[in-house]
Amino acid sequence: MKLHSFRSLSVLTLALMLGAPLAASAAHHAAKAPVAATAASVEKVVIQVSDGDAKKWALALNNAKNVQADLGKDGSEIEIVVYGPGIGMLKTDSVEGVRVAEAMSAGIKVVACINTMTTQKLTKEDMLPNIGYVKAGVVELIKKQHEGYAYIRP
Repeated sequence: MKLHSFRSLSVLTLALMLGAPLAASAAHHAAKAPVAATAASVEKVVIQVSDGDAKKWALALNNAKNVQADLGKDGSEIEIVVYGPGIGMLKTDSVEGVRVAEAMSAGIKVVACINTMTTQKLTKEDMLPNIGYVKAGVVELIKKQHEGYAYIRP
């Protein structure tokens, strides 16, 4: 029995000896982690607009503006992805055209789905100036979520 106790003690001693450097290393890295997290503390948000309802367009723009107002321009990265019936929000005759331009000038990225534009026979000339384009709005939402963006659909 004493031999068994000795083995247990040896295993325990060995574990403590090996664990101490690992624990010290983990503590060292943990102490650095908050500094790195603070430096990269940007909230990323992707907002879906796929409804043909001008009230929802206004709500999406309000959401983006409010996020940016609360977190600051440097503390947020916001993208509005527009596709399907929502594409009207980005046409040159859109009731929200002025607000879309204001959002973009504030640093909010606004993108139109090329698949939707093709289906609706729209060209870039039909769209508001300076917006961005993505091949597929739904795929853009998927990519952004994989990149850690919070997903909002007003």
